[in-house]
Amino acid sequence: MSAAAAAGTTSDTGTAPQQSLDQAWWTGPLLAPAAGTLPQGHWLIEPYLYDLITYGQFDRDGTLSSTGAAHDIGNQSYIEYGLVNGFTLGLIPRLGFHESSAGQDSSGFTMGDITLQGAYGLTQFQPGSWLPATSLVIGETFPTGKYDRLDGQTDGALGSGAYSTTVSLYSQTYLWMPNGRILRTRLDLSYELSRWASVRGMSIYGTSSGFNGRARPGQTFVADLAFEYSLTQQWVLATDFNWEHDGNTRVEGGYVPSVLPSYLVQDSGSDDLLYLAPAVEYNWSGSMGVIAGARIAALGRNIGATVTPVAAVNMYF
Repeated sequence: MSAAAAAGTTSDTGTAPQQSLDQAWWTGPLLAPAAGTLPQGHWLIEPYLYDLITYGQFDRDGTLSSTGAAHDIGNQSYIEYGLVNGFTLGLIPRLGFHESSAGQDSSGFTMGDITLQGAYGLTQFQPGSWLPATSLVIGETFPTGKYDRLDGQTDGALGSGAYSTTVSLYSQTYLWMPNGRILRTRLDLSYELSRWASVRGMSIYGTSSGFNGRARPGQTFVADLAFEYSLTQQWVLATDFNWEHDGNTRVEGGYVPSVLPSYLVQDSGSDDLLYLAPAVEYNWSGSMGVIAGARIAALGRNIGATVTPVAAVNMYF
């Protein structure tokens, strides 16, 4: 963080004192990661607990139809370390459990895919400047989660089987409202490319027992515009507008014995989804806070409709 603006200065309207940066504490919104990097030798740990509730399906025209509710309860944690000033290493482990309305549950909590990433700071925010804080983030996701050779379709929901590379540009700036309060804003853009995954038997890609082939998840583009409004030094209102586009996922292979077509090529088609994620933050200090809210599927095409209650604790050391 750059030096705080002096407390008690007037806003551009000349009618309200401006809140200084050190009078506002934050955890960050639910979905958009921070653009800044950590100082050398410091840690940031933020475990998320969520319940992904799938309640419907958007068809190819965007029409929503109801389905039986299914719950995917999980934990996704962000563990970051300032390796040197301007460069932060990050690790994202995942853990989950599936429960459906039909009583088809996972055999227990399972590990998901793990992401290792590095963030390089490009610019820093300075009060009075139009230039936001920005960083370039490159991540590699390793297929450590179960995804094929399943005992049931509900297992392995956190695995993809594919190595994936994500390139992101994160940005963040501060705006002072006419009443002098701070509106912190983030705009994050991400592009993900996945390799082919070997698939055997029943899998998350819709294959059945006896299948032998491969699958490749489609390319993904995500844009997230987030806002945080500092009500007081400790209380913050936050929301994300998150749009995701997923390209076509292709499955190729055959069945042995050949009770079904001996070889198939199956395409899922592309999909789009707009999430809204309102939340409330409470911060005990400038280095520790909690956030709670929900990620809500507002509009979609060719994809499941979900609502996801989320809570997280943000800790900086």
